[in-house]
Amino acid sequence: MNTLASPLAITPELSWRVLRLLNLFRILVPTVLLTVFAFGQEPRVVGNANPELFGAVCLAYFTLALVFVALLKRRWPGFLWQAYGPVLVDLVALTLIVYASGGAESGLGILMLVPVGAVSLLGTHRPALLIAAAASLGLLSQQVALWLAEVTGIAGFAQAGYYGGILFAVAGTGAFLAGRLRETEAVVRQRDIDLANLAELSEYIVQHLRESIVVVDSEDRIRLINESARQILGPAARPGQLLGEVAPRLLYHVESWRRRPEGTATESAKLVSADGACEVEAYFAPLGGQRPAPVIVFLEDTSRLAERVQQSKLAALGRLSASIAHEIRNPVGAMSHAAQLLAESPSLSPQEQRMTQIITANAERVSSIITNVLQLSRRESTKPERLYAHAWLEDFLQEFRATLQVSEARLVALAPADDVEVRVDPSHLHQIVWNLCENALRHSAEVAGEPPVEVRLGRLQVNARPFLEVADRGSGIAPEAADRIFEPFFTNRQGGTGLGLFIARELAQTNGAVLLYEPRAGGGSIFRVIFNDPQRWEPA
Repeated sequence: MNTLASPLAITPELSWRVLRLLNLFRILVPTVLLTVFAFGQEPRVVGNANPELFGAVCLAYFTLALVFVALLKRRWPGFLWQAYGPVLVDLVALTLIVYASGGAESGLGILMLVPVGAVSLLGTHRPALLIAAAASLGLLSQQVALWLAEVTGIAGFAQAGYYGGILFAVAGTGAFLAGRLRETEAVVRQRDIDLANLAELSEYIVQHLRESIVVVDSEDRIRLINESARQILGPAARPGQLLGEVAPRLLYHVESWRRRPEGTATESAKLVSADGACEVEAYFAPLGGQRPAPVIVFLEDTSRLAERVQQSKLAALGRLSASIAHEIRNPVGAMSHAAQLLAESPSLSPQEQRMTQIITANAERVSSIITNVLQLSRRESTKPERLYAHAWLEDFLQEFRATLQVSEARLVALAPADDVEVRVDPSHLHQIVWNLCENALRHSAEVAGEPPVEVRLGRLQVNARPFLEVADRGSGIAPEAADRIFEPFFTNRQGGTGLGLFIARELAQTNGAVLLYEPRAGGGSIFRVIFNDPQRWEPA
């Protein structure tokens, strides 16, 4: 096997750096020696045995050093030639310099430690020992030549042997350290690969988690966010962005959570996604013990959970509706009919007339609840159509005003110049908007300068999804009741069934839309229907 083709003991970049330092050594050695030779006093320390040869070798060595520097910058020829070729030149030049300076007794043989040590770091023990042997032979050969020329005596051989031993010791030690370094770097390199694989695995797991995760540092910057969280907060939510610029409402909840005393129960925070298409519940957990602490935020789309809960409720209502139809509706009808007949009696006192009115009103309320439940359980599957919302809204409002005797001043429609196309079941949309408008008129108050109820059409700025919203100027909904208004049978109104908003939201979800509530600035409520994304419409 070619010993010069052994694997490197250190990284390639560090190997080239060693070669650059070795070239610096080649430039400095002849420069310093020529300076000492030229300006030193007699007797000269260097070049005293053969000044002409000393000067010529130093100049040639300096010139070759410049050539090696130029070749190293171009990294041509290959690394093996760059590592071992110039070292052989070093050994020859230094051997001649030692010879011209009077042999090993001049002390210049110690200069050979640098190229021998460099080779021991760059390769394995074989090339290092080979170079050390060549350097030792060079020192011995020049010492033999000087002895034959009767320039030095026997004492120079001992000095040359001493240098040879040092060279072999440096080569062996350097090769041993290089081998250990090679093993250490192999372990480090493998661990780097393992860490990179673990990082990629962790990134893959985080990005493909169902849970939406956002990590916010102490300076309120996003440090980590997975794809599902980005879909909730919007495409602008990326690592490095300020959370306040992406999701101001979420930043408010984070700061509120940080101000909570330690040990208190952590409540979830609710907000709306960036596209306004779903409600999101946020949970917080600290990372580390510093203050303010980095926070990991878990975002949960509550619409999926709400849909599963609603489906279970619908199943229960479906089973209950059959019993209601047979067990309750007939007795209630009989009670209502009896109350009407009793009210026709001329001998009833005013107090008795009032009692019959109470019986009739409550019977009608029970009948209304039964009708809503049966309508919900018997509802047919959705039949979506493409509608131009402008024309549909005009027809709807005309019918609504005429039916409930509402003036145009009390119920106003606001729509953009360009028409809005939606895909929805017309009968379901009619029922949803009728319910919302009726509730808005019932709870709205007269405010000078603006209509009690406004119906608006438009598109969301984030994703251009069409929406229809009904806004009133009523007293609004209490914050503690806002989370329950879409539950069945929940109502704050005397005589209400508590099924209107529940049915409206369920109908919206059946059509791929979502019904959301938000308080209106200045007082009142806004109920917004966000229709299905037009980009996801199935082809006709």
